[in-house]
Amino acid sequence: MSQKLTKIEIITRPEKFDELKDQLSKIGVSGLTVSNVLGCGLQKGFTEVYRGVRRTFNMHERIKIEIVVAKVPVQDVIDTAQRVLRTGKAGDGKIFIYELSNAIKIRTGEEGYDALQNEK
Repeated sequence: MSQKLTKIEIITRPEKFDELKDQLSKIGVSGLTVSNVLGCGLQKGFTEVYRGVRRTFNMHERIKIEIVVAKVPVQDVIDTAQRVLRTGKAGDGKIFIYELSNAIKIRTGEEGYDALQNEK
């Protein structure tokens, strides 16, 4: 029986990343992918004057953290992310959870849980 794979995406403010990464490492998360993204939601935009022209921006800089887990409990990742990232203000972010059917390590052809492992 193969291990269930779950992908967790966290979109949040970039300034909280280092603390989140440290706390995730403590619960056994060993790999993650991070992207710089722009997003808009419930937060209001802001107005800026650049070279005499007033511009309104409603896109905010965020990071997207992608994690795939098999042995680390999904709820532990969620609880850790919420504890670290929650400020109670708009813009704290979102967590999305997906079930994965498979993962394949391109270099070796390993699949499933084995594809997530470091070198032996």
